[in-house]
Amino acid sequence: MLLSLIELINDPFFALIILPILIFLARVADVSLGTLRIVFISQGKRKLAPIVGFFEIFIWLLAVGQIFSNLTNILYYFAYAGGFATGNYIGLIVENKLSLGLLSLHLIVRDDPDKLIKILKEKGYGLTTLTAEGIKGNVKLVVMIIKRKNQLAVLEIIKNINPNVFVSIENVQSVKGGKFPLTHKTRWYLLKRKKE
Repeated sequence: MLLSLIELINDPFFALIILPILIFLARVADVSLGTLRIVFISQGKRKLAPIVGFFEIFIWLLAVGQIFSNLTNILYYFAYAGGFATGNYIGLIVENKLSLGLLSLHLIVRDDPDKLIKILKEKGYGLTTLTAEGIKGNVKLVVMIIKRKNQLAVLEIIKNINPNVFVSIENVQSVKGGKFPLTHKTRWYLLKRKKE
């Protein structure tokens, strides 16, 4: 078995095709994990960030080890660099799909703010309103903290009700208290508890 493994490693097909692909995939994996680790750190997820970091650096060491043991093969450099670029792209896609964390939305509403505020409240979103003065007169400033996974739904509501609203969005590390819309699963759990 050991002899066949050595033969495989010395095979030109392995050196020119398989190993660059493995380096590329390892780099994609470690950079994607690095993106997630940074997201977890920024959101204060203290237990997840070190675990992801362990696997990130472990995979990176495997990829770098292959580069250093084959410094004369330029194909490995391209595989490594291509994996890095692709890993950044995939990491952002994965992070976007997970939609972890919270966002702070600041809405500046000039035209008919009451309808938009009423609908957002009916949908279960907590918000705070302030009367402010803008360049063209009085406006309503609406401040909301929402789950990131609800961002598209909230922006769709705003666009449908009042497309001229100015919206500013920022990441939020943590909050205490507040009101968030209940998910279907949460509603079922609360109903079950009320019956008991």
